[in-house]
Amino acid sequence: MAPQASSVLRRLARAAVILLACVLLLSCNPPNYPTKPIELKYYSNGPWTVTVSIGSYCCDSAGNKFDVYYPSSPAPPTGGFPILTWGNGTNSTSTNYTFFLKHMASWGFVVVSAQDKNSGSGQTILDAANFMIAQNAVPGPFQGKLNVNQVGAFGHSQGAGGSINALIKSAGLIRTVMPIELPAQVFCLIPADCPDTSHLVQGTIFLLDGSLDVPISPPTQPATTGGLQSIDAFYKVVPVGIVKVKGTLVGTTHNDVQGSPSCTGATVPCLLGVYGYLGYPTAWMSYQLQNDNYAHGAFVNGTGEIFSETQNWQHVASTVP
Repeated sequence: MAPQASSVLRRLARAAVILLACVLLLSCNPPNYPTKPIELKYYSNGPWTVTVSIGSYCCDSAGNKFDVYYPSSPAPPTGGFPILTWGNGTNSTSTNYTFFLKHMASWGFVVVSAQDKNSGSGQTILDAANFMIAQNAVPGPFQGKLNVNQVGAFGHSQGAGGSINALIKSAGLIRTVMPIELPAQVFCLIPADCPDTSHLVQGTIFLLDGSLDVPISPPTQPATTGGLQSIDAFYKVVPVGIVKVKGTLVGTTHNDVQGSPSCTGATVPCLLGVYGYLGYPTAWMSYQLQNDNYAHGAFVNGTGEIFSETQNWQHVASTVP
């Protein structure tokens, strides 16, 4: 067995022992529980009640229906709800991410996802954003309630790459992107769909992965390895002038974001669940699309809260002023 694989197995076993001890003692916070106030605020559910509509709207350019997770009460803030368009991982649909997407919606975002199980090109992710923008002028639950000038994209695995491609294709429509567990380029099966952050010309980006997501989305890569094979590599090639952040969540692996909130029922591999993906991702979108100055404080280069949250985050970098 390779030393790297052996190390990962030891860490998985150690984490499992810790979790079992917590269950038996009934005295532990959930995994990746925030230790700082900004992350803790957005880790909690937001003030909006969330309605989920699966497959009720049609259709993207490939014929897929849309799933929508949206705040239904109270009324939208001045200017309307920002829009988030979600990209599914390979062979997944949004229902595998229900806990995470509902959490985002509870903070005042309308989340739309095409039912595309292969979203790497980014086109259906962009289609979903355009569909949702159009709903602001259509009689129905979204008429007059959306902020069509504040649109973000995010996604998991193949959908993480698709969200980057959607931003690139959007000609400024999408303002920020948050790829979660973005696979190394060696796992890209369709060359035309391989995301390349060096091609960004506008917007902002927050790259995040799990410390045990090796080899799919490793935090770093050996100096001898070519191409964009780690989150660090994708971060480094982002052009100067594009605001960027990266961070690695301690102890999670490729599919923890599918937790509901624990890993029960999630696609393997999953270890700790979605807990750690709730706080700073929500804060990022709140900062970027809701002009939330408090959330901004988490990401400031060198002094932002995420830099001091070393129990749960590592490999953090930022150019946020």
